[in-house]
Amino acid sequence: MSKQNPRKQTAAKQATAKQAAAKQATAKQPTGAKNPGTRPGTESAGAGGGRIPAPAAAPAAPAAPAPEADGAAAKEFSRRRLLGTVGAAGAAGLVVGGAGGAAGVSAAQDDAPKALSTLGSTKVPFRPARAGHQAGITTPLQAKGHLVAFDLAPGSDRKDAAALLRRWSRTAEELMAGRAPDADTGVALDAGPSSLTVTFGFGHSFFGRTGLTKRRPLELDPLPDFSADALDPKNSNGDLWIQIGADDALVAFHALRALQKDAAGRARLRWQMNGFNRTPGATAHPMTTRNLMGQIDGTNNPKPSDQDFDERIFVGRDADQAWMRGGSYAVVRRIRMLLDDWEKRSRHDQERVIGRRKDNGAPLTGGSEGTPMRLDANGPDGMPVIPANAHARIAAPESNQGAAMLRRPFSYHDGFREDGAPDAGLLFICWQADPLRAFTQVQRKLDRGDALSPFLRHEASGLFAVPPAAEPGDYVGRPLLEG
Repeated sequence: MSKQNPRKQTAAKQATAKQAAAKQATAKQPTGAKNPGTRPGTESAGAGGGRIPAPAAAPAAPAAPAPEADGAAAKEFSRRRLLGTVGAAGAAGLVVGGAGGAAGVSAAQDDAPKALSTLGSTKVPFRPARAGHQAGITTPLQAKGHLVAFDLAPGSDRKDAAALLRRWSRTAEELMAGRAPDADTGVALDAGPSSLTVTFGFGHSFFGRTGLTKRRPLELDPLPDFSADALDPKNSNGDLWIQIGADDALVAFHALRALQKDAAGRARLRWQMNGFNRTPGATAHPMTTRNLMGQIDGTNNPKPSDQDFDERIFVGRDADQAWMRGGSYAVVRRIRMLLDDWEKRSRHDQERVIGRRKDNGAPLTGGSEGTPMRLDANGPDGMPVIPANAHARIAAPESNQGAAMLRRPFSYHDGFREDGAPDAGLLFICWQADPLRAFTQVQRKLDRGDALSPFLRHEASGLFAVPPAAEPGDYVGRPLLEG
């Protein structure tokens, strides 16, 4: 008989010694004992203080192959051992990135459906609890907006317009409630209503096309021309106007697509504009939004708590056209900002053009954003602290016999022009009971000497009559179309 290999004898002795040690350790440990550092049912803390489930006991490692095993078997053992080590470290949150690793494990182990966040679940009613105004007028600014105008299809009449408004109202009500309308595309299938609002209005030309010229309000007469206008007729006005706003871009697009499909055969798209605002919750506390010039925009807006708010913004009960009582008039302007020119100006110069500080929106006469401007304050040089041609001074109600409008804009960026300048600015939307006494009066004054005007180009315009919200069982505009 041949002599036994010494290397095999050594390996056998080592294996026997390990088995004996394992039996001894098992005998000392009580049955059912746990890891002494962990209570049954507790969780271990991952990096960054996150709580994740304690890792389950790792399966026993496979026995090591004999030294004379072939190279492939040794490599497979090493690979399995490496994967096992990485898996254990990952389960304990001990990975590069610390908190990121812990969060990743938690997400992988928690597949239970989550409730919608506040952002997604916020719902704006299509029909107010009591007869009132359409949504999208006093609703807080949303993160994403679409403005779209339609012209009635050739040959369409009043009956066709009524059928379209009936369908649009039904679709808008479903979408704003977070439900899918008929023949839905599924674009926003996973989202909640996300503060969606859909607002409908009628342009000057709508009344002639439907034989309702006698019911067209005087307030809907075309706006006058202004010196800063460079208007494109194809992107202005229209028979019907829709404003869509939501805090989620897919929800807003979903509404746009659904309403466009509803219009097939009855109305044709005239123009569309897309805008955005800061997303709610993106700042440490709620604050007035900024425009693309970096200025806080909307500081001196009328507030619903103002005693004369309704009088300024909504049509009164004594209006000649009964169907517009409780409604409002929307002026829409696409205003391109000459950002390259603006950004060459120093911050000091920019603040004097506006009449307010850039960091916090406070008037140059001091205080905070909400502090009233002291238009009579002069500096040591005897000149007004807020320059005579400052935008905030000229647009203020105090400078316009109390004229005021509710500004509710979106910013836009449509790429770059041939000269490389950004095609960007403001989709200006303002609401008032009478455009002649609000927008037109203020814009005429701005047109004569506003320091901001050289940095702006008004490239599209529209004026629309926005009736009150639909009564239960009705559609928007029924008193006009069937009254």
